[in-house]
Amino acid sequence: MKAVEITSYGAPDVLCLGERPDPVPGAGELLIRVSASGVNRPDVLQRTGNYPVPPGASDIPGLEVAGVVVSGDDQAMAQAGLKVGDRVCALVAGGGYAELCVAPVGQCLPVPQGLSDTEAASLPETFFTVWSNVFDRARLQKGETLLIQGGSSGIGVTAIQIAKAMGATVIVTAGSDEKCAACLKLGADHAINYKTADFAEEAKKLTGGKGVNVILDMVAGSYVASEIGCLAEDGRLVFIAVQGGTKAEFNAGLVLRKRLTITGSTLRPRPLEFKVAIAAALKDKVWPLLARGEIKPVIHSTFAAADAAKAHVLMESNQHIGKIVLIW
Repeated sequence: MKAVEITSYGAPDVLCLGERPDPVPGAGELLIRVSASGVNRPDVLQRTGNYPVPPGASDIPGLEVAGVVVSGDDQAMAQAGLKVGDRVCALVAGGGYAELCVAPVGQCLPVPQGLSDTEAASLPETFFTVWSNVFDRARLQKGETLLIQGGSSGIGVTAIQIAKAMGATVIVTAGSDEKCAACLKLGADHAINYKTADFAEEAKKLTGGKGVNVILDMVAGSYVASEIGCLAEDGRLVFIAVQGGTKAEFNAGLVLRKRLTITGSTLRPRPLEFKVAIAAALKDKVWPLLARGEIKPVIHSTFAAADAAKAHVLMESNQHIGKIVLIW
């Protein structure tokens, strides 16, 4: 099969199309003929040598795919209601940038009715991440307010739509007026250009001084002190990345007085059972919203798989609104 390989750690041009042996599914797995592969920030980190591949995972980058089931564990597939020929999308621990990809059956979901494989390939990584962190870890409830840092990112456009569908008020930050407008169009209630306004002060104003209930943050670093300041009582701050750095100084007294929760997680190294549980929750609560068009994939750009380097250049430019997808 053809696959995009990381020939050495470095700039996007280290990504090259090569050939690998066809993967073989094992117990509890199936093989997908890939039509499209989602591009995500962790792929960039892996390419630069800053995101180690979990033990046992493929060194080929790519954490989400969509395509057709070509073979697999018949019993596991039958239990999951899947069969050869079905269109699926899947979360994988690696190997997504390839013509063929093995995935655990429990991490596969049917392509929602009405969606293309390209659209479906943009779903797993961000939907699993948002559900796990915003709803499982941070326990966002109907009627609460969610602040999303980076509302125009792949994570952001997903979090906006799911949170709104679940009855939350959504505030986002973004780095331009154009991105802010895009977030509002997707359903965000308020958008703050963090380059021209203090997001923490604006968030407090928008909540009548009470603060927000949950913050989804991929920045960390110097943002943490401001985030602690604009959380409401019993607020929850959840980290999913540390693009702004791993160290932060903040007022721990506010954490005590407001009874705040600070948490975070990474998805890739978590065990199969954990991801299977998220898949089941998504299929039950979110996939019907996709089928009805109440939540829609947001694709900024597609690239031929051979142009994966160009896709990574775009990802690192931070100019995109929504997801980037490779086409096979």
